[in-house]
Amino acid sequence: MKTSAFILLIPLLLAAAPAARAAFAKGDTAYAKRLETLLLTGPGPFAGAGGKVAFGAPLKIEEMRGSWLRVSAKKPKTAGWVYAGNVAGEKPSIPPASGMTADTASGTAVAAAARPLTRIAGDYAEKRSLDPGGDEWLTAFAAAIVEEDIIIWLIENKKGEYQQ
Repeated sequence: MKTSAFILLIPLLLAAAPAARAAFAKGDTAYAKRLETLLLTGPGPFAGAGGKVAFGAPLKIEEMRGSWLRVSAKKPKTAGWVYAGNVAGEKPSIPPASGMTADTASGTAVAAAARPLTRIAGDYAEKRSLDPGGDEWLTAFAAAIVEEDIIIWLIENKKGEYQQ
């Protein structure tokens, strides 16, 4: 019985394989899912900025290289490369809430502040003999983190748009 169930799963797995391999294809339309999406002059995070599009802008996929897509937009008329994680296959209906999301990696403290961190922050404070009643230490720690350090960490660990 187990063998026949496995044999029945094979066609399903084969049918799902192309979808898992690529979410986008040449000629598809993708949509910008950030308030402002930069289009770069080449595939990779270190390419220069070539243009930008607004939230929800339709982008025609011209070429793909790994996680990078060469796209073109009609309004404004521009083209360039974008990291696939910055676009969606369906047009997003609601732009990111400006107070709940960060425009830069160093701004993630805004998003983190919206989550209930009381227990986690208390545990951290207790382990390091910090005053669990006050949050000054947490504010000071977060303020000491600079954007350049976060970008270096993302590059070294190949995270986000710095994946190869």
